[in-house]
Amino acid sequence: MKQESWIRLHFRKQRWRFMWIAVLSVLTPSCAGALMFTSGYLISKAALRPENILMVYVPIVLVRTFGIGRAVVHYVERLAGHDAVLRILANMRVRLYRILEPQALFIRSRYRTGDVLSALADDIEHLQDVYLRTVFPTIAAVVMYGLCIAALGWFDLPFALLMALYVFVLVFILPAVSLWLKNAKQRHVKQKRNGLYRILTDAVLGMSDWVISGRASQFVQSYESDEAKVAEVERTLHQWTTWRTFLAQCVVAIAVISTMYWAGQQFAGGELAATMIAAFTLVVFPVMDAFLAVPEAVEKIPEYRESLDRINRMSGTEKASSHTERTLQAEGVHAAQLQAHIRLERVRYRYPQSEEWSVNGISLDIPQGKKIAVLGRSGAGKSTLIKLIQGAVVPQEGRATINGKHAARFGDEIPRVISVLNQRPHLFDTTVGNNIRLGKPDAGDEEVRQVAQKVKLDKLIESLPAGYDTPMLETGERFSGGERQRIALARVLLQDTPVVILDEPTVGLDPHTERDLLRTIFRTVQGKTLIWITHHLVGVEQMDEVIFIEDGRITMHGPHAVLIEKVSRYRHLYHLDRPDDSP
Repeated sequence: MKQESWIRLHFRKQRWRFMWIAVLSVLTPSCAGALMFTSGYLISKAALRPENILMVYVPIVLVRTFGIGRAVVHYVERLAGHDAVLRILANMRVRLYRILEPQALFIRSRYRTGDVLSALADDIEHLQDVYLRTVFPTIAAVVMYGLCIAALGWFDLPFALLMALYVFVLVFILPAVSLWLKNAKQRHVKQKRNGLYRILTDAVLGMSDWVISGRASQFVQSYESDEAKVAEVERTLHQWTTWRTFLAQCVVAIAVISTMYWAGQQFAGGELAATMIAAFTLVVFPVMDAFLAVPEAVEKIPEYRESLDRINRMSGTEKASSHTERTLQAEGVHAAQLQAHIRLERVRYRYPQSEEWSVNGISLDIPQGKKIAVLGRSGAGKSTLIKLIQGAVVPQEGRATINGKHAARFGDEIPRVISVLNQRPHLFDTTVGNNIRLGKPDAGDEEVRQVAQKVKLDKLIESLPAGYDTPMLETGERFSGGERQRIALARVLLQDTPVVILDEPTVGLDPHTERDLLRTIFRTVQGKTLIWITHHLVGVEQMDEVIFIEDGRITMHGPHAVLIEKVSRYRHLYHLDRPDDSP
């Protein structure tokens, strides 16, 4: 989908509204011009002291009519414009949600979700200004340009061409120069600002080192020097805005003087009445206001382009997602199938701007039903390994496949293959039943009761005031940590995927609750592939294989019984970590 489709798409859908808005946008300055024209005529006619008041009665009525009409038309124009824009804004929000929701896993693995959503929400809000502050004023100015020159041409073609030149400067020359300068300077300012933010962040984090080294004043001087250079570029932009406004007003002044001179010459030649001199002169002011808005409207285009670029970077996989779905169907890949054979073949992955490999040459074969425990210290590569299995990141070397197909190609179908129970599952401020039903939105009440019974929550829930309709309260604060994890486990069971990932679900629980939860997990996920990320060794004897990861590599692996018999390091770690009684 082309980048401009976020804008142009709505021109087609809202074309009739846009045509109505364009008409109103032209009528507003037209009414203002007619008001000044009739006012100039009325003042001139009244100054000649007509014999009868009826001679100026019609201009008096027209002055009031155009005065009221200008306000009414302007109000209707703004009302119609905002109505169209708010409809477009609603469609943009819905479209953005539909793009982002299937990619939630991918976005979360690459960005800080809150920052991304905040920026994109601001971008969508910003794009409404494309129509209100750029498109509508520009359309009105161009149409007025044609109408005014045609009207003047009916009186005097050479003078009409002269005025066309003046207005051309306002509508085309000054906006083009503004756009060129804004494009060049704003990109430079943005790069420099980003560099300053990075330098300042590093300096704040390393403040003690600067102070200890005695170079704090040196850093301040260097930073202020760089800040001054950026400020100078920004000052250049502000100066151009000031000069542009001055030049535009000069053009208006020249147009007014030219019109006054032309009207005087027409009167001298008997072509116009004396009362028309003021009328033609005054009409220039409101008409020129429509043209003066164009340079400011056009120079905002680079800001809109930044918002469009950011949105399109996030939505760039929209077509790929639909293509992936068609490919999966063509290849016979069904995400909901009961078997999922996971293979990692010498996969390597490192994050941007990092020199170290987070995962470095790992190979794993995990057939359906196998249970493995993945251990290692923080930063060893466990989380990255899980992202590779889920297809949230694509290995830079090697292959990560599910049933022979690249994991990343499953896209938004991956939740039907893999479910995750993590450290802090989010519980929403709704009923207990609805929180469990998140695993399968169309699940019936009986299915919810069955999974609650499997995780040993049925008696607790039935003892609540409203049973399954009892509110969870914010973040599930009605329940203990172990109970919240059981509700999350019930979700996983209701989701009924062939693969379950446990991402340290017992962190923060007391030993008794931890052992009890692990028993429940191991009992309820029989027959499913289980990948358990953990920091310690409680319960690993129930796994088919134990894997240790250090610096992105597998350093120990094998069944628990074999490792404890043959690997002294593992045996030592197990005895240190294992409590007196295991689950």
